[in-house]
Amino acid sequence: MPASKCRIPWLDPWKHRVLQSFDVESNKLEIIEYSEMMRPSPRTLHRTTRLLLVLLVSGILIHSGLYLTADHWRQSPQANRVLSESYIDAQAKAQVNINWSNYAYTQYVTDPTYLCNSLMIFESLHRLGSEADRLMMYPEQWSAESNTPGAGLLQKARDEYNVKLQPVQVKRFKNDGSTWAEGFTKLFAFNQTQYQRVISLDSDATVLQSMDELFFLPRAPVAMPRAYWIDDIFSTQIVVIEPSALEFERIQHAFEHRTMIEFDMEVMNKLYSQDCLILPHRRYDLVTGEFRSKEHDRHLGSSNEVWDARKVLEEVSYLHFSDWPYPKPWSEYSDVTHAKLQPPCQERFQGEEDCSTRDVWNEIYLDFMQRRQVSDTLRYPRNETDI
Repeated sequence: MPASKCRIPWLDPWKHRVLQSFDVESNKLEIIEYSEMMRPSPRTLHRTTRLLLVLLVSGILIHSGLYLTADHWRQSPQANRVLSESYIDAQAKAQVNINWSNYAYTQYVTDPTYLCNSLMIFESLHRLGSEADRLMMYPEQWSAESNTPGAGLLQKARDEYNVKLQPVQVKRFKNDGSTWAEGFTKLFAFNQTQYQRVISLDSDATVLQSMDELFFLPRAPVAMPRAYWIDDIFSTQIVVIEPSALEFERIQHAFEHRTMIEFDMEVMNKLYSQDCLILPHRRYDLVTGEFRSKEHDRHLGSSNEVWDARKVLEEVSYLHFSDWPYPKPWSEYSDVTHAKLQPPCQERFQGEEDCSTRDVWNEIYLDFMQRRQVSDTLRYPRNETDI
């Protein structure tokens, strides 16, 4: 075979490259000029040029989009931004000419027992001078105009504490129970688009100070405190919400596709754990079980700070009754149970006992029980027939 037909293609100049192929029909080895085989046609060149232009323009648009997105986030609150108490107070003080009808505290009620608790929350906000609206959501089958004990509490909320009553249709999900219904009804706060911002509060709690300052946080779908007693979880006992029809649709979709071990806290964490504002838990989410705990580092945020139960109570605005195995304060329990589960006194120097934590804890429960006596003329509803 001539030497020219045995050259190695990638060592020769392009115009001399050859390619060997076997023609099955002629049973011969053919030599094809590589330059002729690979030379692009005018149509191919046109298509290639168009493709390069498309890629170039797309790259410019993508770069511009990323820049604009980055600029948007620079102007928006950082994801999972931790807000200090001083920052929250400064934001509130900077507000002028506030239209308080744009803001509301919301309560949800699906059970007769919690109806009284909700009334107590609104009584506290009224007494503490909160200026925002108050909204109570309750099942539409309840009557606010009858002579039942439950209707009497609804009327009292409306007439004495300026609470707006809003009946809602409690949505039922597949394989759900009352707990699912309660959890979803709580998140109806997302659908209250007549407000710019709402604060959703669990009713098994005590409000100790007005929290109006939370209405003026930086823009974000939600703000929640950390559940400091659990690792890497946000608490939904108090949630600051920007109502949105779109976000409410996301909530409904999440509930439709939840697992059987997911409640409202799990759903909220799944949706918003990466882009919520973080409220300082020391002011906005103290649990009563903290007073019975032996260690307080998680709540205090430091192992160096000395626990002072009185000081802790004075600085908190929202106190949640979560004290297992001690029962909720409206439940019946014996003196033996109380004595057994109340916080123990601590031994100090020279054998002296410090019972300050126990005293504060007992004061909390006593205050709740005394305030629960809303009116001597009203008996509490015990079941659905009382509403």
